[in-house]
Amino acid sequence: MGDVSELTAIDHVAVAVHDLEAAIAYYRDTFGAEVTHREVVERDGVEEALLAVADSYIQLLTPIRDDSPVAKSLATRGEGLHHVGYRVDDCAGARRWRSCTRSPRSGPSSSWSRNKGRRAPGDPTLS
Repeated sequence: MGDVSELTAIDHVAVAVHDLEAAIAYYRDTFGAEVTHREVVERDGVEEALLAVADSYIQLLTPIRDDSPVAKSLATRGEGLHHVGYRVDDCAGARRWRSCTRSPRSGPSSSWSRNKGRRAPGDPTLS
């Protein structure tokens, strides 16, 4: 499957939530975490809020469509951990991993732009 040394850091921990405003308030009031980026990602059917935690992020995700992967996850598993995105030094080399087989896309919400081209298997911004 590959050497774990290929993983350089945790980029983000994504949490699926029903109520984005309530989740943002919880992380702000409990941990002092503030939103550093927020957007609707039509392609993925979600609204996301990124909260910086040291050199990583908590990515809060809420569905905007019933057919989105996050909506399906919430329906079957409820709120909680959706995925973990890892940083890698060599995305081309990491593509051999099953979950890193698609091309990265750039944009304000993507790890690609936040991390200067380093991408992570399991990242929701893989197209």
